[in-house]
Amino acid sequence: MPQSNRSLKGQIALVTGASSGIGRAIALALGASGAAVAVNYKRDCEGAEGTVREIAAKNGDAVAVQADVADERAVEAMFAAVLERFGTLDILVANAGIQRDAPIADMTLADWRAVIDVNLTGQFLCLRAAVRAFRARSRAAPPSRALGKIICVSSVHELIPWAYRANYAASKGGAMLLMKSVAQEVAAEKIRVNSIAPGAIRTRINRAAWETPAAADALLELIPYGRIGEPEDVARAALWLASDDSDYVTGTTIFVDGGMTLYPGFEGEG
Repeated sequence: MPQSNRSLKGQIALVTGASSGIGRAIALALGASGAAVAVNYKRDCEGAEGTVREIAAKNGDAVAVQADVADERAVEAMFAAVLERFGTLDILVANAGIQRDAPIADMTLADWRAVIDVNLTGQFLCLRAAVRAFRARSRAAPPSRALGKIICVSSVHELIPWAYRANYAASKGGAMLLMKSVAQEVAAEKIRVNSIAPGAIRTRINRAAWETPAAADALLELIPYGRIGEPEDVARAALWLASDDSDYVTGTTIFVDGGMTLYPGFEGEG
């Protein structure tokens, strides 16, 4: 039987948007598996420091790093800070994302650009910097079979259209082809690039969708598996993609959605 290897001991990870929610859960999972973790945040310094403290409490190594992923100079400075602190980079989790919802006729250009800048351009800037960092590193005694690993956090809405959120769905559809195109480009260098597409996950940002019984019941109609996801569900998928257990996996999206992309409205006998 093949031996599982999900230890990340000796590896360095950067997780964007890791002060809360899915990013925080991923940072904690990577830290618990042995990785040193750079915890990125834009404004929530307290939340990021809380993530750092929780990793440190379990004898892990972590540091908070501030940057707006939509800002090219800030991203370059963030990667420089991570390389100065840890010496190299093995894993990037491009998780930071935002929503600015509106009907298409009322959506402002500012709201369109804000979402595209963070969700799509932000991933481009971080992927570009990560590939450069991977290429610059020494291959002496690598801690992983891959030269580097990139995990993009996407959404079921890279596949499912979402009325009143055209900017968000467009950003996630674009991020899907960004991921695949970069994966195709760098695979021969042993750099693996994949995505995780969460469905309905119980986080602070979407509290209104699950907080009341009525809201939760309506949401569960979209989830065949019958429960709302937790950030740890996504974190476990990220840990697998970051580990050598997934060494032959690149250019793919893992949907962590309880079956939402099965379009449960069509279940039954047709």
